Amino acid sequence: MLAIVIVTYFSERVVGDCLRSLAAAGAGEARVVVVDNDSADATLDRAREALPTVEIVSTGRNAGFAAAVNAGIAAAPGCDVLVLNPDIRLAPGALTALREALAEPGTGITVPRLTDDSGHRHLSLRRRPTVARALGEALLGGHRAGRVPALGELVVAAEAYERPGTHDWATGAAWLVSRRCLDATGPLDERYFLYSEETEYMLRAGDRGFAVRYVPTALAVHLGGEQSTSSRLWALSAANRVRLHRQLHGRPRALLMRLAVTLNEALRAASRGRPGGERHRAALRALWPLPRWPQETAQPAPGYVCFSAQDWWYHNQAHSDFQLMRSIAAHREVLVVNSIGMRMPAPGRSTQVVRRIARKLRSVAKLVREPLPGFHVMSPLPLPFYGSPLLRALNAALVRAQVRAVCRALGMRRPAVVVTIPTAWDVVRPMARRSLVFNRSDRHSAFPEADAATIGAMERALLARADRVVYVSRALMAEERPLTGDRAHFLDHGVDPRHFTRTADLPPDLAAVPGPRIGFFGALDDFVVDFELLERLAVELPEASLVLVGDSTAPMERLTKYPNVHWLGFRPYERIPAYGSGFDVAIMPWRDNAWIRHANPIKLKEYLALGLPVVSTEFAELAAYTGLVRSAATHAAFVEAVRLTLDTGGPATPEELRASVRDASWSARARELMALAEGER
Repeated sequence: MLAIVIVTYFSERVVGDCLRSLAAAGAGEARVVVVDNDSADATLDRAREALPTVEIVSTGRNAGFAAAVNAGIAAAPGCDVLVLNPDIRLAPGALTALREALAEPGTGITVPRLTDDSGHRHLSLRRRPTVARALGEALLGGHRAGRVPALGELVVAAEAYERPGTHDWATGAAWLVSRRCLDATGPLDERYFLYSEETEYMLRAGDRGFAVRYVPTALAVHLGGEQSTSSRLWALSAANRVRLHRQLHGRPRALLMRLAVTLNEALRAASRGRPGGERHRAALRALWPLPRWPQETAQPAPGYVCFSAQDWWYHNQAHSDFQLMRSIAAHREVLVVNSIGMRMPAPGRSTQVVRRIARKLRSVAKLVREPLPGFHVMSPLPLPFYGSPLLRALNAALVRAQVRAVCRALGMRRPAVVVTIPTAWDVVRPMARRSLVFNRSDRHSAFPEADAATIGAMERALLARADRVVYVSRALMAEERPLTGDRAHFLDHGVDPRHFTRTADLPPDLAAVPGPRIGFFGALDDFVVDFELLERLAVELPEASLVLVGDSTAPMERLTKYPNVHWLGFRPYERIPAYGSGFDVAIMPWRDNAWIRHANPIKLKEYLALGLPVVSTEFAELAAYTGLVRSAATHAAFVEAVRLTLDTGGPATPEELRASVRDASWSARARELMALAEGER
């Protein structure tokens, strides 16, 4: 009998194709068991869709790879077991070839030939780890050292991958183990959590007389995990090499292995510069000191602390920080830290100074509250002085003490930290955390009131030190790729399509405005909204009403003096779709500045979800909406585009506009963020 055990953790994008590949590979009547490590995404839904007969085993926590494999083995007594990563695609006949090879005398484990999705061979075969091989890899590099068996653990010779044979061990993305071997060798060692557990198991099997046999006729595509891009996982892998040597050979030889691995990581950290060497610096921090076993083995699902660029109590609650964290709060405990600001408002450089200070003080007075289940909001008392290093350090210590106190009260020991506002860097730098994600939603150093040099330095520090950097602007991500490397990920904004549904029941104040209506909802911030363009619309289209829904940071008299301009002021998020339903054309009249050029306004998806024709000034992310939105590079062209849309409608039907954002839910975006923050094998 055969059981196929697939370990999943935030695997919704890959597990379906893995399961669909099994039948052609020769699975036959095999039991298929998916062991899930508390994924909060749609992993299990995708698994059931791909294979309705799949058996699900839930560990109830992020238990690690070894614990999940052991749970799968326990669920299939008496069976040979094929262990698969969810990003494996077995080729036709692969499983049949593995099973035939398993019948050869002395064989306990069989492994396939692995390639990437382009057909390039993965170097998956390994020799027994030794201090000499670790030192050879440190001095020569893994590939060069691998050419000499005594100096390298990696098997690199092409001919070794063309013929069947036995090897000390192989990478654990796909391996078939016999029931005899399982019974004799016992369970995987769960103390490693991730990395080295399959190494230890295959070496242990070999010591008990069970060979690891490579089967080149069994082909599998391995899309690849995140060890090479995640500093945390790279560090765990390096530390576990030393732990494995200590377990096999004792402390004295483990010290030599530790020194050899340290040399390897130190040389790579020095030679690859700031961004490229970050994972190697993380490994050095993990090696000295070296806890006896990874802390992850006892770690529950992390809470989330988000240092937002907005304030929940007075900004638009549709901002991405709030939307993402509300969705995450359905799965994890969340603490949102309201904006700690980037500069003290002051006369001459800020608008509405007294009002802005007063509303921040009212926010601080609310202390910590839970407006939604599992979703906590706090407003720390900051000292918003960022020019002086001494005052910055004092402010960071003050805010950090407040955040730590709330985290302790909520039981968050090592949270995943998401930072949107750069001034949080000084606060989070020394904090104990599971991971650090920089939500690069805007180039904050381009904010008109910001101290560009100081904020820019904080941004660069976050770009270099964050475990992940997520972008909503592809243009900004491309510009900063030399700093972020493979840690950069595009995470588009979302929308709540159920909330942004058109209604015929218009609010009375909007219904009283004569049509046709040119509409805008959102914050009327003078550093992003082009008030001159709004004024020109009012003057040149007197037959239409210009409706503005939102709070303003600038005097509105320049617009409200026109009889066809209707500023309705702030309206709660719950009522925004009703106002948008009354627009004949929706506008995005942005200023042409660095802030907007790297922006990706959420408002666009909200307009599209309502089926509204949209006219926008130009910015990079509009390229993704060709054929759906009219854009204009000049004021005159913008006015003409609005006039054309009022006369003939938009370039796409309302149904096409709604369909374009149907799959862009905030819950889907939150699942992507959680997968990045919590890591995948």
